[in-house]
Formats: sequence, structure tokens, C-alpha cells
Amino acid sequence: MLYWHVERKSLAIFSQVTSPGISEVASMMQGVLRHLTTMQVQKNYVDTHGQNEVAFAFAYLLGFDLLPRLNGIHKQLLYRPYVGQPDAYPNLWPVLTRPINWPLIRQEYDMMIQYALALRFGTTDAESILRRFSKSHLQHPTYLALVELGRAVKTIYLARYLRSVEQRQDIEEGLNVVENWHSANQFISFGNEGQFPALGNDELELRALSLHLLQNSMIYVNTMILQQLLNQKPWSERMTEADWRGLTPLFYSHVNPYGFFRLNMENRLPLLVA
Repeated sequence: MLYWHVERKSLAIFSQVTSPGISEVASMMQGVLRHLTTMQVQKNYVDTHGQNEVAFAFAYLLGFDLLPRLNGIHKQLLYRPYVGQPDAYPNLWPVLTRPINWPLIRQEYDMMIQYALALRFGTTDAESILRRFSKSHLQHPTYLALVELGRAVKTIYLARYLRSVEQRQDIEEGLNVVENWHSANQFISFGNEGQFPALGNDELELRALSLHLLQNSMIYVNTMILQQLLNQKPWSERMTEADWRGLTPLFYSHVNPYGFFRLNMENRLPLLVA
């Protein structure tokens, strides 16, 4: 499986080949931390599978906002901030659950910081940490503290998501960039419907990086075309605010991926008659 990190202006900053068994949360964190650009990632948009409570906790500790689009948002619960307030927030009663266990978070805070620093400085990778907290270690106190911290951060996120139309639009816009990227990938890599045959890891990574380079090259060329066009007054003056907001270099309707076949209709093929 190919996992992409795409910047808001449609440029891929990281790509990785992963096994279907690898957690998408691990792939998400790996791309945020290892994208090899000077960009400081402030927020990351993901679908439902790219988030969980531990992901929210690490995003908070690593200093970026995790902004998922949750399919089953009607099933989400909000955690109470404090104990001893059973009658607080009466309008939220149907979606409220137990209070956050703050003492556990304080108890394991130093260990959580150590894991976050290990990720930040590359002494370990996200998949190794998440594998350490696998189902056989669900009672590990640091894992439980990460889950608890993640629940607190996720509750804040859900409250803001439900309150703010602007935030919902921002998340939808960010994820639409990725959907457009996938559409362009399928257009460029049209053989086998965009699926790579079973190959070795090195061959798969080479193909993935080639696709990454090819699409970024197309974006670069498109950017130059747009700059040249919009430097002309008749075109720039026609642009509205909505046009500027929707402008993207990720388009491919002008590209012919199949090559050109030039036929000479004046000459017949020299076929021999038996």
C-alpha cells in the first residue's frame, strides 16, 4: 500500500510503501516527522483510519493538530473534564461518558514525553512504538495514559468540530486535495488500474518514488503555465475570489498519457496478397 502526505497546494512531500498490516496511524506520524522538507507541519488531515486516541495523544505531544474526518461521528463520546459533576452539561448528557483520569496522565507524563522525543529524534519509529503497545500489552500504564490523554484531546477536537463550520470546511478542503491527488495518480499510473504487480520491496519503492517524482514534475510544469497565464492582465482581471480559492496546479486534462499515433491516410499498408 502507498501512503502519501500531500501539502495543501497539491505537492507530495512524502511517500512510503507500507504493508496492509501496518497501522495507518504509524504511517501518518512517520510522514509528519520524516518528510525531509523545511516545512513545520502544524496540522494534518486524515480519514477515520488515520486516527485513534493514541494518535491524538502523540499529535498533542509532538505539537501538531490532528484533524480527522470521522465517518461514525454520531457514535463518538465526549469525556467529562472532572469528577463529581454528574449534573453538569445537561444538554450533552446523551453523548457524555466518564471523566478523564488526570492522575494517570500525570503519573506517566515523563514516559510519554520520552516516547515522543524518541519519535521526534528518530531513535525509533512509530510502528515500533505502537507494536510495543499491542493487544498483549493493553494494561501497560504508559499506553493507558496515552489513551487517556488522547481522549481528552479528541474531546476538545470534537467540540470544536461540531461548533465550527469553518473547521469542518477546512478539513473537507484539505482532504479533497488528497482525493484529487489520488485521481491524478490513477490517471498517470493507468496500467493495471493503478495497482502494482507483486514485486520485491525495492522494486515497489522505486515505482512509488517514480510516481511521486512524475506527479510533482507535472505540478511544477502546471505551476509555470499558470504563472505565465495569470501574468497577462486579461486573465488575471477575470479571476474572482472564488477562482483564486479554487486554483490548483494539480490538473491533467491537457496530458495525453498514451502518446501520439500519427497515421498517413494517403498510403496503403504494403500487405502481400497470398
